[in-house]
Amino acid sequence: MDLLDDSAIERRLADLPGWRREGDEIRRTITARDFPSAIRVVDEVATEAERMNHHPDIDIRWRTLHLALSTHDAGGLTDLDFTLAARIDEIAEPYGRT
Repeated sequence: MDLLDDSAIERRLADLPGWRREGDEIRRTITARDFPSAIRVVDEVATEAERMNHHPDIDIRWRTLHLALSTHDAGGLTDLDFTLAARIDEIAEPYGRT
């Protein structure tokens, strides 16, 4: 998997409101309606991550999820990170993401 350069990363981030770059990761915070909804988001993201064989870092704090994506074996950001980020946004939408 090829690493994306800075301009490609900025272009891809423009299509993902709420995601931001921090070094070699993209990050997003999602607030669900309630704790069970947050857990459902995590469960659905886990299923998608397994399907893609690409796994985000997830921190759960009550109904707030902090997610980070990076392609560790490539040493930075690749198309895979942005593809999964878009899927995470789709998954979170019905659960009251903000």
